[in-house]
Amino acid sequence: MEILDGKSFSNEIKAEVKAKVEKYFKEGSPLLACIIVEGDKASETYVASKQKACEVCGLKSMVCRLPHDTSQEELEEVIKNLNSDEKVDAILLQLPLPKHLDSSQAINKISPDKDVDCLTNENLGAMFAGSSFAPCTASGIIKLLERYNINLEGKNAVVIGRSLLVGKSVATLLEHKNATVTLCHSKTKNLKEITNSADILIVAIGKPLFITADYVKEGAVVIDVGINRIDGKIKGDVDYENVKNKCAYITPVPGGVGPLTVACLMENTLHLSLIHI
Repeated sequence: MEILDGKSFSNEIKAEVKAKVEKYFKEGSPLLACIIVEGDKASETYVASKQKACEVCGLKSMVCRLPHDTSQEELEEVIKNLNSDEKVDAILLQLPLPKHLDSSQAINKISPDKDVDCLTNENLGAMFAGSSFAPCTASGIIKLLERYNINLEGKNAVVIGRSLLVGKSVATLLEHKNATVTLCHSKTKNLKEITNSADILIVAIGKPLFITADYVKEGAVVIDVGINRIDGKIKGDVDYENVKNKCAYITPVPGGVGPLTVACLMENTLHLSLIHI
């Protein structure tokens, strides 16, 4: 069993981003604007980590902090203003939003050329059609697999979870790499039977320690996207200690996919800023 070290790889990606920022932006670094609607403690932590990563990469960041009772119209007005601000290269709307706000509607108010999370309908459509610009977590997973020279062509890949942010996006990117992909969800029957056919198993369901050894094929590659807080500790969707000895490769939580999501956010920010040169 080999650990897929996302943390170390993320540092390599951020170093590459920093080098390109220094090369292409002699005056004025690219600017990432993060919008956060108050009320979710985890979101506060994530935004802080993104700001820190920007500093490491030589990027600028700004946070637009909105009260919990912000209306849809007020949120969309903030997005409109950032769209028209020439100093802003990339816009991130931190999810989840409070239940009274429509996240899909808000995301699609972001200009596609500033949509750093690649979640507007236009950018998702381009990704489904073959564009390499993709949501950060999905992109990070593919980069991590390639970093460890894990061949995807012809492999059976099972993705559990069908969110646009992770499940559907990573399934699409795997298809682009010629894997044979099965996308599972809460209504899937015989889940254990399906996962036991997986050469590559990617889990993004938000259920702590859900995947145990009996879900995993001997010698599989297991990618755990889950971030769950239990008694002050972060746990994944995979029962790591129970599963690891059956795997050829496995990501830890923390230290696997999470750091790569942030690193790929830095890459996407750079990508969008180069469009605006």
